[in-house]
Amino acid sequence: MLSRRAVLAQGALAAGGMLTASAEGGPARAQGETGRWRMPEEGEPHAATWMAFGPSNRIWGKRLKSVAQENLAEIAKAIAAHEPVNMLVREEDQALAERLCGPSVNLVVQPIDDLWMRDTGPVFVKSASGELAGVDFNFNGWGEKQSHARDAKVAGLVTQEAEAHLIETELVLEGGGIEVDGDGTAIITESCVLNPNRNPGVSKAACEKELFRLLGLEKIIWLPGIAGMDITDGHTDFYARFAGAGVVVAGLDNDPDSFDHDVMRRHLEILRDATDARGRRLKVVTLPGPEQIREDYENRDFAAGYINFYVCNGAVIAPEFGDRDADKNTRDVLSDLFPDRQIIQLNIDGIAAGGGGIHCTTQQQPA
Repeated sequence: MLSRRAVLAQGALAAGGMLTASAEGGPARAQGETGRWRMPEEGEPHAATWMAFGPSNRIWGKRLKSVAQENLAEIAKAIAAHEPVNMLVREEDQALAERLCGPSVNLVVQPIDDLWMRDTGPVFVKSASGELAGVDFNFNGWGEKQSHARDAKVAGLVTQEAEAHLIETELVLEGGGIEVDGDGTAIITESCVLNPNRNPGVSKAACEKELFRLLGLEKIIWLPGIAGMDITDGHTDFYARFAGAGVVVAGLDNDPDSFDHDVMRRHLEILRDATDARGRRLKVVTLPGPEQIREDYENRDFAAGYINFYVCNGAVIAPEFGDRDADKNTRDVLSDLFPDRQIIQLNIDGIAAGGGGIHCTTQQQPA
């Protein structure tokens, strides 16, 4: 599978890094004390999905930009059949977005750099009393690899639009690097979150303490990932996803020439030997990638993996790549894992050619 996918003081995190209580002219700043907040699992009910109509000629090129925009609209419309979708869009792209997305998608005019809402948007958390907050993880262009001045503001702006509290942290990471079961367990790749291009000098222990505080975690299962081979340095959502309590679906690359071939097998060993925060040994289901893809947009960055699906209210939105057997196997596996949800497969070749997938383009707002 080919996938694209603020200096931090360790002492400040180790001390707990309490946050400011309020700020004028923006969303309220929430205290991030241990135990207050919990990041719900993706399959829990959503109030909405957030996306960004963000491909540009500068980053994507004219040909790829237009097909990526079409792909985004198809994803948004598929989700909008099940829950509200809010789509950020530049003023100059508003008319095109209206035409492609139709009336079922709510457009929010806002300057943006790109389309990867999973990484630029807030990570939403809830309190036991039902308060909603968004964590701003200080998006820095995946370790300063891409210009991101506008996207660095997206987390705060989306949190404000959602009328939620804003939780600040000194950690730098992206939502695509975090996978949670909503019951105290997370799967996170070291290659991304512990990378010096995001969090220089931060120990694993200090990082864990801060993530426990912010997301209501009790245990992190660390996967090694692989740095420097894609723009994300190996996001978790291209490797392993929770599909309910104690159940993980893991990507599998059977191409021995792929840089992900060996690391995915190491991930399977770790996951099969792991227990979650409740002491349950994980049930691990594999989801192999396609053996072939359509040639129209094939390139070295093409993210040909099925694991980057999105779970919304009543449905799972997943890719298909034109490999009849692999596409069908994906549908069958997801149908078994999510028996009460409709499985919807979409051609997302334009987005995949840009190195991402459906999950990368979305961010859920819990109900």
